[in-house]
Amino acid sequence: MNTLPYTLDPDDASAVPMGLIVLQTDETIEPEFRTLFVDDKSPLYVSRIPSGSEVNTDTLAQMETDLPAAADLLPKARPYRVVGYGCTSASSVIGSERVEQMVKQTCNVHTVTNPLRAAAACAEHLGVSRFALLSPYIEEVNTPLRRAFFEHGISMDVFGTFGESEEAKVVRISSESVIEAASRLGADKAVDAVFLSCTNLRTLDAIPRIEAQIGKPVLSSNQSLAWHMRYLNLSQI
Repeated sequence: MNTLPYTLDPDDASAVPMGLIVLQTDETIEPEFRTLFVDDKSPLYVSRIPSGSEVNTDTLAQMETDLPAAADLLPKARPYRVVGYGCTSASSVIGSERVEQMVKQTCNVHTVTNPLRAAAACAEHLGVSRFALLSPYIEEVNTPLRRAFFEHGISMDVFGTFGESEEAKVVRISSESVIEAASRLGADKAVDAVFLSCTNLRTLDAIPRIEAQIGKPVLSSNQSLAWHMRYLNLSQI
Protein backbone atom coordinates (compact mmCIF):
# COMPACT_ATOMS: atom_id res chain seq x y z
CA MET A 1 0.00 0.00 0.00
CA ASN A 2 1.26 3.47 -0.91
CA THR A 3 0.41 6.43 1.28
CA LEU A 4 -0.03 9.29 -1.16
CA PRO A 5 0.29 13.03 -0.54
CA TYR A 6 -2.73 15.31 -0.68
CA THR A 7 -3.63 18.95 -0.12
CA LEU A 8 -6.67 20.47 1.59
CA ASP A 9 -8.93 23.03 -0.04
CA PRO A 10 -9.50 26.16 2.06
CA ASP A 11 -12.75 26.14 3.98
CA ASP A 12 -15.46 28.33 2.41
CA ALA A 13 -16.72 30.37 5.33
CA SER A 14 -19.62 31.69 3.24
CA ALA A 15 -21.09 28.21 2.75
CA VAL A 16 -23.12 28.19 5.96
CA PRO A 17 -25.22 25.02 6.04
CA MET A 18 -28.86 24.55 6.82
CA GLY A 19 -30.10 21.45 8.64
CA LEU A 20 -33.29 19.46 8.25
CA ILE A 21 -34.69 16.80 10.58
CA VAL A 22 -36.98 14.46 8.66
CA LEU A 23 -39.37 11.82 9.96
CA GLN A 24 -38.26 8.25 9.36
CA THR A 25 -41.57 7.57 7.58
CA ASP A 26 -41.50 10.71 5.39
CA GLU A 27 -41.13 10.05 1.65
CA THR A 28 -42.09 13.51 0.39
CA ILE A 29 -40.17 16.36 2.01
CA GLU A 30 -36.75 15.57 0.55
CA PRO A 31 -37.94 15.34 -3.09
CA GLU A 32 -39.94 18.55 -2.70
CA PHE A 33 -37.03 20.32 -1.01
CA ARG A 34 -34.76 19.40 -3.93
CA THR A 35 -37.10 21.45 -6.10
CA LEU A 36 -37.61 24.28 -3.61
CA PHE A 37 -33.87 24.72 -2.96
CA VAL A 38 -32.58 24.05 -6.47
CA ASP A 39 -31.07 27.55 -6.76
CA ASP A 40 -29.81 27.87 -3.15
CA LYS A 41 -26.04 27.65 -2.64
CA SER A 42 -26.19 26.80 1.06
CA PRO A 43 -25.62 23.08 1.66
CA LEU A 44 -28.63 21.35 3.18
CA TYR A 45 -27.81 18.47 5.54
CA VAL A 46 -30.50 15.97 6.55
CA SER A 47 -30.96 13.79 9.62
CA ARG A 48 -33.78 11.35 10.35
CA ILE A 49 -35.83 10.95 13.51
CA PRO A 50 -37.74 7.78 14.51
CA SER A 51 -41.46 8.11 13.89
CA GLY A 52 -44.41 5.74 14.12
CA SER A 53 -46.12 4.14 11.16
CA GLU A 54 -49.30 5.82 12.40
CA VAL A 55 -49.82 9.48 13.28
CA ASN A 56 -51.41 9.96 16.67
CA THR A 57 -50.67 12.13 19.69
CA ASP A 58 -48.60 9.39 21.37
CA THR A 59 -46.23 8.83 18.42
CA LEU A 60 -45.94 12.59 17.92
CA ALA A 61 -45.11 13.28 21.56
CA GLN A 62 -42.40 10.59 21.56
CA MET A 63 -40.38 12.66 19.09
CA GLU A 64 -39.72 15.25 21.78
CA THR A 65 -37.45 12.71 23.48
CA ASP A 66 -35.80 11.71 20.19
CA LEU A 67 -35.08 15.20 18.86
CA PRO A 68 -31.66 15.74 20.53
CA ALA A 69 -30.29 12.46 19.14
CA ALA A 70 -31.55 13.29 15.65
CA ALA A 71 -30.05 16.79 15.77
CA ASP A 72 -26.78 15.36 17.04
CA LEU A 73 -26.38 13.40 13.79
CA LEU A 74 -26.15 16.55 11.67
CA PRO A 75 -22.57 17.36 10.53
CA LYS A 76 -20.73 19.58 13.01
CA ALA A 77 -18.03 21.17 10.84
CA ARG A 78 -19.81 24.56 10.93
CA PRO A 79 -22.54 26.17 13.00
CA TYR A 80 -26.00 26.48 11.45
CA ARG A 81 -28.05 29.60 10.92
CA VAL A 82 -31.25 27.55 10.74
CA VAL A 83 -32.42 23.99 11.27
CA GLY A 84 -35.90 22.88 10.21
CA TYR A 85 -37.85 20.17 11.99
CA GLY A 86 -40.09 18.57 9.38
CA CYS A 87 -43.26 17.68 11.24
CA THR A 88 -46.29 19.96 11.40
CA SER A 89 -48.45 17.92 13.74
CA ALA A 90 -45.66 17.03 16.19
CA SER A 91 -44.71 20.71 16.40
CA SER A 92 -48.26 21.48 17.52
CA VAL A 93 -48.17 18.72 20.15
CA ILE A 94 -44.64 19.39 21.45
CA GLY A 95 -44.67 23.17 20.92
CA SER A 96 -42.34 25.23 18.76
CA GLU A 97 -40.33 26.60 21.67
CA ARG A 98 -39.76 23.12 23.08
CA VAL A 99 -38.74 21.79 19.67
CA GLU A 100 -36.13 24.53 19.43
CA GLN A 101 -34.85 23.80 22.94
CA MET A 102 -34.43 20.09 22.22
CA VAL A 103 -32.61 20.64 18.92
CA LYS A 104 -30.28 23.18 20.48
CA GLN A 105 -29.21 20.68 23.13
CA THR A 106 -26.99 18.93 20.60
CA CYS A 107 -26.76 21.24 17.58
CA ASN A 108 -24.98 24.59 17.28
CA VAL A 109 -27.78 26.51 15.55
CA HIS A 110 -29.05 30.08 15.73
CA THR A 111 -32.74 29.43 14.96
CA VAL A 112 -34.95 26.34 14.72
CA THR A 113 -38.17 26.44 12.73
CA ASN A 114 -40.90 23.97 11.80
CA PRO A 115 -43.90 23.97 9.43
CA LEU A 116 -46.23 25.44 12.05
CA ARG A 117 -43.93 28.33 12.88
CA ALA A 118 -43.06 28.74 9.21
CA ALA A 119 -46.68 28.85 8.05
CA ALA A 120 -47.45 31.54 10.63
CA ALA A 121 -44.52 33.59 9.30
CA CYS A 122 -45.74 33.11 5.72
CA ALA A 123 -49.26 34.14 6.70
CA GLU A 124 -47.97 37.32 8.31
CA HIS A 125 -45.85 38.04 5.23
CA LEU A 126 -48.89 37.63 2.96
CA GLY A 127 -51.25 39.47 5.30
CA VAL A 128 -53.73 36.59 5.65
CA SER A 129 -55.11 35.01 8.80
CA ARG A 130 -58.34 33.16 7.95
CA PHE A 131 -57.35 29.78 6.60
CA ALA A 132 -59.15 26.73 5.37
CA LEU A 133 -57.23 23.72 6.67
CA LEU A 134 -56.86 20.51 4.70
CA SER A 135 -55.12 17.74 6.60
CA PRO A 136 -54.76 13.97 6.29
CA TYR A 137 -54.93 13.46 10.06
CA ILE A 138 -57.36 11.85 12.45
CA GLU A 139 -59.25 14.20 14.77
CA GLU A 140 -57.05 13.73 17.85
CA VAL A 141 -54.23 15.24 15.77
CA ASN A 142 -56.31 17.93 14.06
CA THR A 143 -57.53 19.43 17.33
CA PRO A 144 -54.12 20.45 18.78
CA LEU A 145 -53.02 21.56 15.32
CA ARG A 146 -55.90 24.00 14.92
CA ARG A 147 -55.39 25.18 18.50
CA ALA A 148 -51.71 25.83 17.86
CA PHE A 149 -52.45 27.85 14.74
CA PHE A 150 -55.04 29.88 16.66
CA GLU A 151 -52.32 30.71 19.21
CA HIS A 152 -50.27 32.05 16.28
CA GLY A 153 -53.16 34.34 15.30
CA ILE A 154 -54.52 32.11 12.51
CA SER A 155 -58.13 30.93 12.48
CA MET A 156 -59.01 27.61 10.85
CA ASP A 157 -62.75 27.44 11.38
CA VAL A 158 -63.12 25.93 7.92
CA PHE A 159 -61.36 22.60 7.78
CA GLY A 160 -61.49 19.15 6.26
CA THR A 161 -59.50 15.96 6.65
CA PHE A 162 -58.86 12.70 4.84
CA GLY A 163 -58.98 11.01 8.26
CA GLU A 164 -55.94 8.85 7.59
CA SER A 165 -53.47 7.81 10.32
CA GLU A 166 -51.19 5.50 8.30
CA GLU A 167 -48.16 7.35 6.92
CA ALA A 168 -47.76 4.83 4.07
CA LYS A 169 -51.22 5.83 2.82
CA VAL A 170 -50.84 9.57 3.43
CA VAL A 171 -47.89 9.82 1.04
CA ARG A 172 -49.95 8.09 -1.67
CA ILE A 173 -53.01 10.33 -1.51
CA SER A 174 -53.38 11.53 -5.08
CA SER A 175 -52.78 15.09 -6.21
CA GLU A 176 -56.27 15.12 -7.73
CA SER A 177 -57.75 14.31 -4.32
CA VAL A 178 -55.76 17.14 -2.73
CA ILE A 179 -56.74 19.61 -5.45
CA GLU A 180 -60.44 18.71 -5.29
CA ALA A 181 -60.63 18.85 -1.49
CA ALA A 182 -58.56 22.03 -1.11
CA SER A 183 -60.47 23.85 -3.86
CA ARG A 184 -63.75 22.92 -2.22
CA LEU A 185 -62.60 24.21 1.18
CA GLY A 186 -60.89 27.30 -0.24
CA ALA A 187 -63.99 28.40 -2.11
CA ASP A 188 -65.61 29.28 1.21
CA LYS A 189 -66.04 33.07 1.41
CA ALA A 190 -65.08 33.00 5.09
CA VAL A 191 -61.42 32.22 4.30
CA ASP A 192 -58.70 34.16 2.54
CA ALA A 193 -56.12 31.33 2.17
CA VAL A 194 -55.68 27.55 2.35
CA PHE A 195 -53.15 25.51 4.31
CA LEU A 196 -52.25 21.96 3.25
CA SER A 197 -50.88 20.27 6.34
CA CYS A 198 -48.36 17.41 6.60
CA THR A 199 -44.84 17.16 5.20
CA ASN A 200 -45.61 13.68 3.84
CA LEU A 201 -48.59 14.88 1.78
CA ARG A 202 -47.58 15.53 -1.84
CA THR A 203 -48.66 19.13 -2.47
CA LEU A 204 -46.01 20.98 -4.47
CA ASP A 205 -47.50 20.34 -7.92
CA ALA A 206 -51.03 20.82 -6.60
CA ILE A 207 -50.55 24.32 -5.17
CA PRO A 208 -50.61 26.35 -8.42
CA ARG A 209 -53.65 24.44 -9.67
CA ILE A 210 -55.57 25.11 -6.45
CA GLU A 211 -54.60 28.80 -6.49
CA ALA A 212 -55.79 29.07 -10.10
CA GLN A 213 -59.17 27.63 -9.14
CA ILE A 214 -59.85 29.65 -5.99
CA GLY A 215 -57.85 32.85 -6.56
CA LYS A 216 -56.39 32.75 -3.03
CA PRO A 217 -52.95 31.97 -1.56
CA VAL A 218 -52.27 28.30 -0.84
CA LEU A 219 -49.57 27.27 1.61
CA SER A 220 -48.26 23.81 2.42
CA SER A 221 -46.10 22.43 5.21
CA ASN A 222 -43.08 21.86 2.96
CA GLN A 223 -43.40 25.05 0.94
CA SER A 224 -43.79 27.16 4.10
CA LEU A 225 -40.86 25.46 5.86
CA ALA A 226 -38.57 25.92 2.85
CA TRP A 227 -39.55 29.60 2.53
CA HIS A 228 -38.95 30.28 6.22
CA MET A 229 -35.62 28.44 6.30
CA ARG A 230 -34.39 30.40 3.29
CA TYR A 231 -35.61 33.66 4.84
CA LEU A 232 -33.93 32.96 8.18
CA ASN A 233 -30.73 31.86 6.48
CA LEU A 234 -30.48 35.06 4.46
CA SER A 235 -31.63 37.39 7.24
CA GLN A 236 -28.77 36.30 9.50
CA ILE A 237 -25.97 37.05 7.04
